[in-house]
Amino acid sequence: MKTIAPRFRHLILLFLAVTGALLAGAAPASAHAALTGSDPGQGAVVQQAPKQVSLTFSEEVAMSSGAVRVLDPSGKRVDNGKVGHPKGTTYTVGLHAGLPDGTFTVAYQVVSADSHPVSGAYTFSIGAPSKTSAVIADQNAGGGVVGTLYGVGRYVSYAGFVLLVGGAAFVLACWPRGAAIKPVQRVVVGGWTALTAATLALLLMRGSYTGSGKVGDIFDMTLLSQVLQTKSGAALTSRLLLLAAAALFIAVLFGAYVKRAEDGDKKEIKDLTFGLAVGGAVVAAGLGATWAMAEHASTGIQAGLAMPVDVLHLLAVAAWLGGLTTLLVALYRAPSIEASAVRRFSRVAFCSVVVLAATGLYQSWRQVGSWSALTGTTYGQLLLVKIGLVAVLVGIAGISRRWTGRISATAAPEAASAEAEEAASGEAVSDSEKTEEKVEEKVEEKEPVSVAAGGRGDDPRRAAQLARQRAAMTTAREKRTRDADPHRFGLRRSVLAEAGVAVVLLAVTTVLTSTEPGRTEEEAKSATSAAQTQSGPLSLKVPFDTGGEDGKGTVLLDIDPGRTGDNTMHVYVQRPNGKGFDVPEVKVAFTLKAKNIGPLAVTPDRIATGHWSASGVQIPVAGDWKIEVTVRTSDIDQITVSKNAKIG
Repeated sequence: MKTIAPRFRHLILLFLAVTGALLAGAAPASAHAALTGSDPGQGAVVQQAPKQVSLTFSEEVAMSSGAVRVLDPSGKRVDNGKVGHPKGTTYTVGLHAGLPDGTFTVAYQVVSADSHPVSGAYTFSIGAPSKTSAVIADQNAGGGVVGTLYGVGRYVSYAGFVLLVGGAAFVLACWPRGAAIKPVQRVVVGGWTALTAATLALLLMRGSYTGSGKVGDIFDMTLLSQVLQTKSGAALTSRLLLLAAAALFIAVLFGAYVKRAEDGDKKEIKDLTFGLAVGGAVVAAGLGATWAMAEHASTGIQAGLAMPVDVLHLLAVAAWLGGLTTLLVALYRAPSIEASAVRRFSRVAFCSVVVLAATGLYQSWRQVGSWSALTGTTYGQLLLVKIGLVAVLVGIAGISRRWTGRISATAAPEAASAEAEEAASGEAVSDSEKTEEKVEEKVEEKEPVSVAAGGRGDDPRRAAQLARQRAAMTTAREKRTRDADPHRFGLRRSVLAEAGVAVVLLAVTTVLTSTEPGRTEEEAKSATSAAQTQSGPLSLKVPFDTGGEDGKGTVLLDIDPGRTGDNTMHVYVQRPNGKGFDVPEVKVAFTLKAKNIGPLAVTPDRIATGHWSASGVQIPVAGDWKIEVTVRTSDIDQITVSKNAKIG
């Protein structure tokens, strides 16, 4: 006879292996907001000390006190710690007066709108660049040991939600008799316990996760009080309150509901089932909303529609995968399960897949947005993996449906045969019971015991021994019955395979929810690129040597504002000693080889000694332009020098 323990061990090992591989191989949580601009800009050299530093992100972020720090070349803080939010996604921090020349470091650590930490640093200089001794403390927000623990907590919370909601739905919608089955009860209660423990852990770790990343800060009550005032803290607190209501639901489901079923009062059972279904749906939707209100669905385009769609998606996942797990436990651990219950779950699973497909399609469009993001971003690639796993899961589910059909086809003849056997037996004792009695009699004859005047039945040790024997024989008989049915055995194996794929699918989904959406990543890259190309007026310094007398010098070229459209150009020609001097002719040409544009010739007008200017210089598109300057120092001495520059 085959045992079931190895199969469950394999499933648990698969669960641990996949979770470990995904969490250990994952980098710190991807930033879902990116720094797209700053003033002063990265690497910029300004002549006068600015009064403030401004940072522009791709989306709104949450900033706490000290979220932005500015350090002078010696590493001393020179900001006033007051973060302002003048408009949109731009944030400012004031600077002290009288700043020295040199290189300054700007470090920031914020939380994006979908609850993920973002950190980084850059430098700018006043007067001229210099050496800096500024040291940025390790920014472990979203990473390190706390980041790994937080990722594990997220996975456990999703798994607990799936087991709690899916297991309860399986009992109410598919198999009411399962409410009295201990292994089924353990699935639902285990899901509630896992979700509650994970939520408490996430709430405690949240402050360290978005802040220092230190394990010692997990139990910092000051950080916890700050977390409770954030959107994520409110979501986790709401989840705990809803879990208290879920505990009451479980108590009624496995208490009063089972008792009413044993009493056989159909009207009370019907009313109680309806009440549990409505109450359970409300609690389940509320639990799902605690994810939707604080993560991807709560930010970006169409957030008002995305959040209820996200809740539906989570409920469909729970109904399918949680019900699948409960069915697997019932097939392996319950004495029996009716074919009608398996058929009902098959219909529930089909509806769940339809809802998953519809909501998943919308979510994919919203989070990815383009084919390039689907294949060129981490989020898109993980989404393709998830789609592949769902396809495999649906394929295995199709096999399970065929086994279900075979069980249904044989269920009716078996029921008729059972009724005929019961009618023929009358009040006689079944063969199995007779065999059991004979075994007991032989044991009694072989191992006589001393009893008191009360008789054999007063010996508690003997009674316990007989009870254990009966229980063992009953268990063995039930296992033989289950294993003897080839259709049921085939269904168990296919459902076990489904559960294995579901474990991997849930792990990928957990990583996906902590990965920057493809649409956001591409928009951030585009905005960052635009900010880099539109960094302000363009200044170039190019030496030249025509080879003739007085033919050496330098051309200084200024283009303002250095962007697409109209620009004003100034050309300065200087001797090696830095003094301006006139030359017979200066010409400038712009060429963009990538777009086959140019050369666009510009002949500036002389303004003063060594100074030429041209207005209305058109830069049609942004790109890496080749700028050629032709300098003629005599009738026969001429040279063309060039330099590449990005112009937005």
